[in-house]
Order: sequence, then structure tokens, then C-alpha cells
Amino acid sequence: MRVNAPMSSSSSFNAADELMRPAAEHGLDDRAAMITDGRTITYGALAAMINRAGNAMASAGIARDERVMMLLPDTPELVASYLGAIKIGAVAIAFNTRSSPAELAFALEDSAAKLLIIDHTLIETYRAAASARLAIKPRVFVVGGSCDGHEDYDSLVGSASVDLRAESMSPSDMACWIYTSGTTGSPKAAVHLHRDVAAAGPYLARCLGVRDGDRMFSTSKLFFAYALGNCLFGALRMCCTVVLHSPWPEAGAIADVIESTRPDFVFSVPTMLRNLLASGRADESGFRGARAFVSAGERMPATLAARWRDVSGVPIIEGMGTSETIYMIFSNSVGGYRDGSAGRVAPDAEVRLVDERGDTITEPGMPGALWVRMPSVCAGYWNREELSRRQFSGSWFRTGDLFAFDPDGFYFHHGRSDEMLKIAGQWVSPAEIEECVMTITGIADAAVVGVGDADGLTRPTLFVVARDPGSDRGEMIDRIRHALDRDLAAHKRPRDIRFVENLLRTATGKLKRYLIAESIATPAPDLRDSGEK
Repeated sequence: MRVNAPMSSSSSFNAADELMRPAAEHGLDDRAAMITDGRTITYGALAAMINRAGNAMASAGIARDERVMMLLPDTPELVASYLGAIKIGAVAIAFNTRSSPAELAFALEDSAAKLLIIDHTLIETYRAAASARLAIKPRVFVVGGSCDGHEDYDSLVGSASVDLRAESMSPSDMACWIYTSGTTGSPKAAVHLHRDVAAAGPYLARCLGVRDGDRMFSTSKLFFAYALGNCLFGALRMCCTVVLHSPWPEAGAIADVIESTRPDFVFSVPTMLRNLLASGRADESGFRGARAFVSAGERMPATLAARWRDVSGVPIIEGMGTSETIYMIFSNSVGGYRDGSAGRVAPDAEVRLVDERGDTITEPGMPGALWVRMPSVCAGYWNREELSRRQFSGSWFRTGDLFAFDPDGFYFHHGRSDEMLKIAGQWVSPAEIEECVMTITGIADAAVVGVGDADGLTRPTLFVVARDPGSDRGEMIDRIRHALDRDLAAHKRPRDIRFVENLLRTATGKLKRYLIAESIATPAPDLRDSGEK
């Protein structure tokens, strides 16, 4: 079969159909499309689920270009709802299930979502969001249980028709949004078009050697572009089997999934791969049976990649992509990888490294700002015209990352030009954390910097200046933790909190983060809780 078949030449174009078309055309209705929590769902059954979900949304009055937000774990209901929304011409948004009520409220308000499809275990997050901020509330479908005042997703979808003709769309119509953190802390929505979604496949085939029928598993959740592009869009387009794990990823449970489902490719992040090594299970047969483990989301330390290969016998293929591109910009390959690098330029991508004068860098070893051009680059950010103008120049996207290349064409990450941190595969704004901490009585100043742990992975460390040097540090840490837990998602909350007399700043008042980070010799003991969450 053709791995990267051209888009349909008919007058009717829809990205949801483009993803499901290859399996239908090759008569694969009985092939497993998804394996999830002991269930197997065939391509034929998934097509029916998508149609039922789309019909239920259409019956609820969801129209073309209207936004449908999903706060769901990685389940068949998420997949069916996401593709069902795209199929009826709506805009699909999968949102972080560990978001705070304030973050959910912002996204619902920013997107003007007409419908929220939410798991019953998360309904209190929505209620807190709605009571705090929302002037106009979306219609709410609840999955997995009834909730007073909201509609039962299972009943609505279960009674809907299995027949649905896809809405005829232009490749340049909106298909989905992916929310990603901004430099000021407020999330921003990368607006992706139908043609972006349908561009799935080349990286998987040409860099990883993914084949028709392979099993694909991502430890990262589908609300991340990394998982969405590879283990949903790309996997379906290539007629693979998607392995889903609905709970939040923990090393022991992830190892169980790998052992029981035997995926050919596992997509993960360095933090999880390190945790799997620590669990003592990375040498089990399910791990050794994989053709490759893929790492992205944050830089993979070369020492960690070597340890993984020694224990599991399977290489780590590192790559780098963004929410704005969905698919990889750089990637190593099964035929050639270099530990510590993001790899070579990925299929369909074109890159430039630009120096401070705006000139293109042509000499190996010289870091420059990364610009990228590829078919899946988003159309811009919703409601962020000024930011869109700064980040997008014609067909080029300025990523904000600094890279250099070696004589063999491998690219190496040199950090962020905007001081954003990549924590467990997610962008974190130091300013957002600092603003939260500065609302606490008794705090005079605060700074967040990224500090490498023993494995070389970046972790946020919070430096605090107390107004009263004699104040009770333990009591103040309790108040800081309470504010962080209340206002920020779990991955944004620093566990290492340190008190200092003052913070290094420039003459104009800007934090010298790099000097603060360099001043750290060893991790300080955490006064309350040093565990990762």
C-alpha cells in the first residue's frame, strides 16, 4: 500500500476521512484500530463510533467552525469525539486533563467552545471553572456517568446514527487547535487546518520504518501534539494499531501495558524513560521486542540514551517537533542516530538557523534561532495577532529554539531564546509560576529557573526572597505549595523551593536567570516533599 497517499482528488475533502480512508480502501474493517484497557476496537467499529459521535454533536446544534473541547483521558470516546468533530466541520480541541480550573476557564472562554465533552471524574474541575469565570457556558456532555444538569454522552452517542457523510471542507479550513503555553504564561491555541492533519505519515515511514499493521503506543497523552500527530493521525493514516492507556502514566502501569500489548514503537519522553529504567523493568521481553523507543518533548541526555540501550537492547530515536508543526522537525532514524542530538531534518521539513543579524548560518557548530517551513505549520495563534506576526513570517515559523548542526547534518538543541522551560515534555513559563508566587503575602521577590537533575533532565526550581528574613520558612513553604496546587497544573509546580537574600537582576530589573542557574552547585533538600508528581 502507499504510505503517504495523496489527498483525495474529489471535491469533498475532510481530514477525518483522509485519516480513515486508507483502511477502508484496503478492506481493513476487521483490523484492530485500537487496543485499550483490554478491549480491541476494529477499524470498522471505530468508523461507526466516529459517525455516531459526529451525529450526536450535529444534533446538539454544533455547526461548521464551532469549537468542541474535550477533557477526556485517552479512550475510544476521545478518539471518536475528536474525529467526529472534524468530520462534521467543527474544530476539535483536546485539553490537558490535569489543568487547573483557571486554565480550563481561560481556554473555554478563549475558544468560545460551544460544547465540552468531559469525563465524569473531571466534572468538578469544570464546575469550579464555570463558577469562577465563564460568562457564557458551553453545552456539556458527560462520559461515563450521569451528572446533574448535564447530558449523558453515552446515551446521546449510543442512539445516534452510524451513517454520516463528511462535511465538505477546504484544506485551508480549521480542523483542530492545540493549546500550548505562551511566554507570558497564558495558553495560546495553535490553529491547525485540515491539510495539516492530513500531512501525517512521512516521518513515521521514512525515519522510523513504521509499516502497515504496526502497533503504536505513546506514554504521553493525546492532548499533546507529539502523541496526537504520531499515535493518532499518523498511525490511522498508515493503518496501524493504536495502543491507548487511559490512566495518567506511571512507570509500573506503562511497563504493564508494554508487556501485555507488545507495541512495535513506543513514543515517550526522557522523564518517563528514566522512570522505566528505575523501575527495573526495561529489560523485559515486551521492551526488547520493540523496534524502537522514540523520545521527544525535552532533550534526551546522551548518558540516559546509552543506559537505555544497554539495559533494553533497543535504541532511542530522538526527535523534535512543536505544537505548531504537529509532526517532527528533526529526527534521528533507525538507520542512523547520534546520542544527544535531535537528529537530521525530518521529511517534508525545511529549516534555517538565523543569527542575531538575521543572516542564515551555514557554518557547523554555530547556534542560531530555528526557523522552519513544512506542510503542517499552523495558520497562527487564535486571538494573538501580534504574537502571530512575531512568530510567523510568510510560510516560515520562528520556533524560539536555538540549534546548531554538526558536519554530518545532526542538529543539537542549545536552549530557548525566550527562557521557556520544557518540563516532562510540556512548555512551562517561569513568569506564570512567579506571578502565582508573588500573590502570596510575605513574598518580596521570586524567580524560577531550570536546573538539571542527576540525569540531566530539566526541573523547575523556585527561588524566593522573604519580606521578613526571620519568618517561619516551613509555614511559608506550605502557603506557597497551597497557591501552586490551587492555580497551576501539576507539571508546573516546583518541588525544589529555596530561600535567598536577593535575586540577581540587570540594571533594568530583568532577572539574570542564567547566572542564578549557574550559582547552583547541588540540589537543596526540600523541606516538605521531594517527590515528583
